[in-house]
Amino acid sequence: MQTDKTNKLTVGISSMALFDLVESNKVFELEGKAAYCAYQIAREDEALDPGVAYPLVKKLLALNARLPSAMVEVILLSRNSADTGLRVFNSIRSHQLDIKRAAFTSGETPFAYISPFQIDLFLSTDPVDVRQALDAGHAGATILSGKGAELENGQLRIAFDGDAVIFSDESERIYKEHGLDAFTVNEQEAARKPMSGGPFKSFLSALHGLQSHFSEEDSPVRTALVTARSAPAHERVVRTLRSWNIRIDEALFLGGLPKAEFLRSFGADIFFDDQTTHCELASKHVATGHVPHGVANES
Repeated sequence: MQTDKTNKLTVGISSMALFDLVESNKVFELEGKAAYCAYQIAREDEALDPGVAYPLVKKLLALNARLPSAMVEVILLSRNSADTGLRVFNSIRSHQLDIKRAAFTSGETPFAYISPFQIDLFLSTDPVDVRQALDAGHAGATILSGKGAELENGQLRIAFDGDAVIFSDESERIYKEHGLDAFTVNEQEAARKPMSGGPFKSFLSALHGLQSHFSEEDSPVRTALVTARSAPAHERVVRTLRSWNIRIDEALFLGGLPKAEFLRSFGADIFFDDQTTHCELASKHVATGHVPHGVANES
């Protein structure tokens, strides 16, 4: 049955991001594909434990109970085969996750199915698949092993870095190539010129669309911008979001301070950043998605 994509948020997730497949993957790496298939089939009635992105998926799907209609969908995009994927689907049923659609590609990248499924955000543990998604203009992030939010308040809290994630990397390139002073001068001179959108602009816009069904006080979704920028480079950020008509609930301009403690205080269910150093530190406190996009990820 086909559904209308309008105002819908669709997230694609790999089986290794959703469930803990570390032991299963060891079998694949040490003994090969045939042994892995036999291992999964023999255990297909044993539910897999939650993976690092499981709490995020649980909260995303729970939003549907508070929305006018089912406006959030999670789709499984897996390198498993249909045979080995049966354990994953049985685990979905065991954990009572409302996930109905899936693509099992038997070892091939599931990238080709992101567009036909109209996926707004792709989460995977495979950086190659994520890079393909980003290169094609889709929001995507490599999920790092880490821990979920400690605050169990039922509210979905998502934090984003700014440059090369929500915004393009045009300003970050100036910083990388010419230094902080040149970056600051550029941002002051271009303060009233909105930045171009980055790979996560459309995903942030979709979240904003969900938030529009609630008052700010009652919204089950809360967003935060957590950026190394500081004044006076903050003004261009504020004016850019205003020009997009997108609300950010909290904005933290840290001026280069480490982000991890601030993310824990915010209670992020997940944080997206383009720089590996920030991601590795953040993953000790919150679930983190590395966005391998922009100048910081060019070899």
